[in-house]
Amino acid sequence: MKQAIIDKIEQYDTIIIHRHVRPDPDALGSQGALAEIIKASYPGKNVFCVGEEEASLQFLNRMDEVPDDQFHGALAIVCDTANAPRISDERYEQADFIIKIDHHPNEDRYGDLLWVDTEASSVCEMIYELYHECKASLVLPDRAAMLLYAGIVGDTGRFLFDSTTDRTFAIAAALRKRSFSINRLYTRLYEVKLNVVRLRGYVTSSFQLSENGAGTVKIRRTVLEQYDATPSDASLLVNAFSDVAGIKAWVFFIEEPDQIRVRLRSKGPVVNEIAKKYGGGGHPMAAGATIHRWEEADQVVAELEAACAAYE
Repeated sequence: MKQAIIDKIEQYDTIIIHRHVRPDPDALGSQGALAEIIKASYPGKNVFCVGEEEASLQFLNRMDEVPDDQFHGALAIVCDTANAPRISDERYEQADFIIKIDHHPNEDRYGDLLWVDTEASSVCEMIYELYHECKASLVLPDRAAMLLYAGIVGDTGRFLFDSTTDRTFAIAAALRKRSFSINRLYTRLYEVKLNVVRLRGYVTSSFQLSENGAGTVKIRRTVLEQYDATPSDASLLVNAFSDVAGIKAWVFFIEEPDQIRVRLRSKGPVVNEIAKKYGGGGHPMAAGATIHRWEEADQVVAELEAACAAYE
């Protein structure tokens, strides 16, 4: 599979790399690192990254402005995106050939060539493996190594999640041999603005924990306005109460102008099955969805309660 991906990269002069909407470090890291690897390995190719910008993570990777006609006859590679509706920049459909590289359950089999590894901690881990297995043809610049490390750190919760394996540590160790400042990277990844610190106080004081171990936080638009915060700012706090004694799983609701974002996290109960019922998905222990009425939020909470009550 990895060699098939390299063969396709070698076949096309223009390569456009996508990832999911509302990107996290793994999405931006895998997208940006793959672009850096291809540029360094094949200097004659035109390589672009597309999607909406995420202000808090622009230090990782910036997007390119790509006209529509560039997609014609191009190779599109989509990183870290389980479902086609979540691909940032739908013009990927205009490409000549589409590759999906992902580590989520493969329930939406979009694309012409699919490499899905649900055992990988992150897509950044997969991109390193692509480089390592095909390093006779590929170059790994230091900046790409930094991006891969950032994505692995982000998706493993700084190596605390169960998705962290011996393979993850081995890859992280190999990346750390490259020339980049881990201290500077961690500072940029985890620094928060003062208003977000104050919003965290609201989150920890308003969060509810049921007898079954289900946690709930609802952040309405009025709260975001009160703290001069964006939905992306609020999303940084999804794990703000993850270490509370007795918590099994939790749901974080964030109201946006036209929807309510649902973020589900767990220490045991499977939550991606709940997310699927609301048009979302993700990992068994970390998933997301979108709803449009607060009445639906009550339904999500009821389903989370049931999952926590049934979990031993």
